[in-house]
Amino acid sequence: MDMTEIKSLLDDQGRAFEAFKATHEELKSNDAITAEKLAKIEASLDAAVEAKAGIEAKIEAERKEREDLEKRLNRAGIQADSEAEAKALLEMKDFNKVLKGVASDRGKQFAEIDADGYKAYKAAQDRLWREGKENLSPDEVKTLSAGSDPDGGYFVTPDVSGRIVKKVYETSPMRQIASVQAISTDRLEGIEDLGEAGAGYAGETAQGSDTTTPQVGKWAIQVFWIDTEPKATQQLLDDAAVDIEGWLSAKVADKFARFENAEFVAGATGKIRGLTSYPTAADSGSGVAWGSFGHVVTGLSSDFPAANPADKIYDLMGTLKDAYLPNSRWLTRRAVVTKIRKFKDGQGNYLWQPSFVAGQPETIMGFPVTRAEDMPALANGSLSLAFGDFAQAYQIVDRIGLRVLRDPYTSKPYVKFYTTKRVGGGAVNFEAVKFLKFGA
Repeated sequence: MDMTEIKSLLDDQGRAFEAFKATHEELKSNDAITAEKLAKIEASLDAAVEAKAGIEAKIEAERKEREDLEKRLNRAGIQADSEAEAKALLEMKDFNKVLKGVASDRGKQFAEIDADGYKAYKAAQDRLWREGKENLSPDEVKTLSAGSDPDGGYFVTPDVSGRIVKKVYETSPMRQIASVQAISTDRLEGIEDLGEAGAGYAGETAQGSDTTTPQVGKWAIQVFWIDTEPKATQQLLDDAAVDIEGWLSAKVADKFARFENAEFVAGATGKIRGLTSYPTAADSGSGVAWGSFGHVVTGLSSDFPAANPADKIYDLMGTLKDAYLPNSRWLTRRAVVTKIRKFKDGQGNYLWQPSFVAGQPETIMGFPVTRAEDMPALANGSLSLAFGDFAQAYQIVDRIGLRVLRDPYTSKPYVKFYTTKRVGGGAVNFEAVKFLKFGA
């Protein structure tokens, strides 16, 4: 972590926010010069806020990786002389899980590979990526066959999978705030608790009269194939100094992150189901039918009302049950933050506040803000602002393992690495998040 960079961004935020407040107070209707000055200040303020959030996301990813590593070592009972050795042993265990899943899918028997076998696989795989299958020795082909699929592709080692997941986490707002679960099947299932058991008074010799039975349902999130095709020149691959695993993970992570960012927010029925793809209904605070999210309308197409716009923020917060408030946050895009930044409460305080502490995000009404430019753009009826506990509301599912097929033929002089993974997402708790609907 570069504390100098963090401190510089905090200083930039502080100066920009003070300039914003001063300039906003000067702004009058039809004052084009001041409005232009304010827009430039806000752009500078947004740049500092978003740069700080990006650095903090990387720090959080590294923290989570360390915690996960420690938990997995404890669960597996692994003892090693160094962190590198511990990671290698965990990679081998994860790799065997992948192979076991592949064998199960094909109806074949499974035999675990040991540490020597895993090292041989990684060495053969590196040569495969650099030189192609036709240049492998018979022993290397035999070694790689443990992870092959019917069309000649090969499973990426868990080490690369871990790199990709970490990089995707850093750039995916939904992965940072939703629940994420890795599975070895084609779907994740869970139970919906749709009601509560009744209660009533009972006497010493008499049973209570309330016999209400809670309703129970079930949800399931399916995983879907997604793919990408990063390309490299053969000259790059021939260069022994190039970290092929690192290069591939960076390219794949970038493509997958951009795709997932959009799908987790706006995905449709029959695909990865996005948060905003579900139906919504007007909510006064008493809740709406399960399967729909509640919303509050602004009363004005594509915007907040001109009079008392901050009231809509309060109204939206008021529809969420108290149980979800401790872990609640805002999810929106930059354009909406820009509008809310100008709102004040009854005491003249701005609703939006930057953070001047490392590790803490910007806030609206004291609740953290997650920026996601994949949230709907402001339009008539758009659901451009969400509030709630997204870890309770939305579940992301990752199928263990990625596959890579090396293709040196279809895009000469480039070598393509056709990479696939399986991922899914969907809402599991419809009362944990509420939306502001920008319309009447």
